[in-house]
Amino acid sequence: MGSTMPTAAFDVDGTLIHALSDRIVPRYPVIQLFRTLEAMGCEMYIWSGGGEDYARMIANRLGLNATVVSKGSFTPDIAIDDFETKLGKTDLRVPLQFQGEPDIEYFYQIK
Repeated sequence: MGSTMPTAAFDVDGTLIHALSDRIVPRYPVIQLFRTLEAMGCEMYIWSGGGEDYARMIANRLGLNATVVSKGSFTPDIAIDDFETKLGKTDLRVPLQFQGEPDIEYFYQIK
């Protein structure tokens, strides 16, 4: 937040993962976007409406190196979410399903 590097903040549920009742399913296309922005030198943040502890747990499970903050606690250059938001200078809404990514119902059928 105090850097001259662009900042990017990623939401957790529906964006970085699909949160099912019995497990989390990583959203690899979004994780690839995270890693690409990180490699380009962006200052990376993760936040969640579920709170900082939850966001930190998911970041650790996914192996993502980011600062965890409260959702909406600052205005990043880019905010990435699965809902239309006005949290960043630029807001990017990721689709609920990418081409080639299984439908969310698929994950409920497999164990």
